[in-house]
Amino acid sequence: MLQIMGKGKVWLPEWKQYKDRITGVSITQLTDYTGHSHHLYFTENGWYDNDNKLLFCSDRENKTNLFSIDIQSGEIVQLTDHDTTYGNLSTCLDTTGKKAYFRRRNQLIEIDLENLNERLIYEGPADLVGGNINCTTDGKSIITCVHEDFSSKFTIDLKNGYVGHRKLMESKPKSQIMEIDIEKGKERVVHEEENFITHINTSPKHSHLITFCHEGPWQLVDHRIWGLNLKSGEAWKIRERKRDHEMVGHEYWYPDGEHIGYHGFRQKNGTGFFGKIRYDNTAMEEVEFDFINWHAHSFGFDKVVVDGRAPLHNLIVWQKENGVFSKPKILCEHRCSFHVQKVHAHPRFTPSGDKLLFTSDRNGYGNIYLVDLPTVFEQLPDY
Repeated sequence: MLQIMGKGKVWLPEWKQYKDRITGVSITQLTDYTGHSHHLYFTENGWYDNDNKLLFCSDRENKTNLFSIDIQSGEIVQLTDHDTTYGNLSTCLDTTGKKAYFRRRNQLIEIDLENLNERLIYEGPADLVGGNINCTTDGKSIITCVHEDFSSKFTIDLKNGYVGHRKLMESKPKSQIMEIDIEKGKERVVHEEENFITHINTSPKHSHLITFCHEGPWQLVDHRIWGLNLKSGEAWKIRERKRDHEMVGHEYWYPDGEHIGYHGFRQKNGTGFFGKIRYDNTAMEEVEFDFINWHAHSFGFDKVVVDGRAPLHNLIVWQKENGVFSKPKILCEHRCSFHVQKVHAHPRFTPSGDKLLFTSDRNGYGNIYLVDLPTVFEQLPDY
């Protein structure tokens, strides 16, 4: 089924540049609209066209749609035109950067980023709740997940305050991990169990390997990070707890497709840590820090960023020098409320590793910010 949507509306540049008031680093506010805009979830790369364009989601004209910003000119192009406001649009790029895929309720849709043609790939049962989507590195399949809809049994509003989060975990909904053939639209159930499954992440190197998670409060869920072999169906735990109620999560693949980044907390004393581990549970490295954050991301294991949780409203960065991590440094303020999913900071390094992308509602609405990393890291103030 081919749906021709035509060319998108062009929006004039909205960007503004300023110096952070704490550190003086240069920051570009990429969007400025009276409505929320946010980059893709931090596990997803939104850069394409040789990293000159960035995919993002925005609520404009009372609709949620996909947009693209030209990082050289600031020009914004509306890529889709759907008359619905969503909690967010689960979106991923294909490996070529020429197409993107997004979920619209129970539909998976492909969009050609050059001519903006859309194609409905798959339409699943309307009575199941769909999760995020990822494209396999061979470009042949979309991996996603679905689970039973328990919203008629108790109040659920996960995008706006995690309402019903624990109860959904405890209710153990039937969940499936699905493989959707992009060309033919055929589905295959590759994993099924009675647990709340989310956070599908495909390896950038191995088309048969993914991670997924058992969702719920991190200190209470049976185990967070799981690996899955799409060919054999084998599932295994990755980075098991070292002590009771230890919290580990927000996992993401390194570009090498072999290692997985994550962060966590020691429940007893609140100590934070970030780490990496190979998908087969070897080569684990972890570094601890003494404050609470929401998310963590890294450029390899040489540069790391975490977003501080109130009362700490800053992005904190580390850099490895001569094999040893520096003291944590303040990069800039983010002043993000984290009130709803759309305005989580979700910091992410750019593919080149010299800038950081994050979302903040510091001025009342979610907007996207790009911050330059200083060439002389030591000049940043210690946290």
